[in-house]
Amino acid sequence: MSRFTFSRALLWPAILLAGAAQAQQPPETHPGSEQRSIVLNYDRGSLPGDQVLWAERTVLGYSTDLDLKYGQIHLTCGSNSDSGKGRCPIEDSATTTSMRGSLPLRFTERRSGLRTEVELTGWLLRAALTRFCGGEYWHVEERPLWTSYGTKCNGDLPAGTGVSLVLPQRELEKLVAGRWDATLELFLRADPAGPVLATYTFSFDLTITDRDAMSIYFPEFDQVSPRVGLNIDYNPIGLPSIGGRANLDMCLYDGLGSQAEYFEVTVRDDRRSAPGRPAGMYSVWHNTGGSEDRHRLDYEVVMDHNGAKLPLHNDRVEILHGIDTAQLRLVLLPGMTQPVYCVPTPLSLITPRVPAAGKAEGYYQGDLHIEFTLPTAGP
Repeated sequence: MSRFTFSRALLWPAILLAGAAQAQQPPETHPGSEQRSIVLNYDRGSLPGDQVLWAERTVLGYSTDLDLKYGQIHLTCGSNSDSGKGRCPIEDSATTTSMRGSLPLRFTERRSGLRTEVELTGWLLRAALTRFCGGEYWHVEERPLWTSYGTKCNGDLPAGTGVSLVLPQRELEKLVAGRWDATLELFLRADPAGPVLATYTFSFDLTITDRDAMSIYFPEFDQVSPRVGLNIDYNPIGLPSIGGRANLDMCLYDGLGSQAEYFEVTVRDDRRSAPGRPAGMYSVWHNTGGSEDRHRLDYEVVMDHNGAKLPLHNDRVEILHGIDTAQLRLVLLPGMTQPVYCVPTPLSLITPRVPAAGKAEGYYQGDLHIEFTLPTAGP
């Protein structure tokens, strides 16, 4: 539980303007290194769409001086095996096929250290020296980012190169709630055997929430409500007595990447009147429906939170601090396709020993309600 508990008159001129832009000669452009920061804050219930890092035909280099070889411009990665700063060929692939390229990049969740690989999509378009090929300066064939290949126009090699790079929304769906960081580094060359002309660095800082997925998770019971016995035992030695202890594994997922300032937890039984019951305790009742003391067994609930034992009093809000530093557990919640980290909060249900003669024999039962609430302020 949470408190967050086309006008036709405009269409033809637009087409004419687009065609005119496509026919324009790209500007004289010389490569230069860039550093960009991409900061996003969103909830998984409302994804932000494709993230365009380089719009289509972003000119990396163009010159009428063909000796500069800007028509061979291509991008490479620092590794072809590790996606830490982007994984792709580290040298010219010389690919001649018309296609787009997939570039895996590893994101790391700051709080938990969880790593997830997403795939960016990129491609190159060559630009001609003149507009006589196909009626415009831009070639239509898309090339992978890491190839120097380009077709000739009127016997001339391409004079420049444009790039497009996108982080698709479908890839953002792989990232669960949390604070995610990644750095993409690409190196630009014109001559496959020549020096690096420019370095492009993209730094990502994504704060993602998933408030609709907030849940109380019981690992042993998955998608059903727990049915827990109190493990009452009978001790005949001395004054015969009964008592017991049961454990219930529980984990709290806040949909914020466990970055909330605190959690609020309220545990209560069915609120049936229990005269004489010690303050803060809970009860189960004999199946005959009797209301006398002998028809009732009282127990207490203790939570293990971050290594400390915390008694949970009946129907009282308990505040759990230190969530941002608490131990975490990786789980796959029902209905989710990616694992997430939750905060372990196992419960102990303890029935203090009482004289057996004072309690009716038979079956006892009762309800225990657990309510999990987040502060209204959060990431």
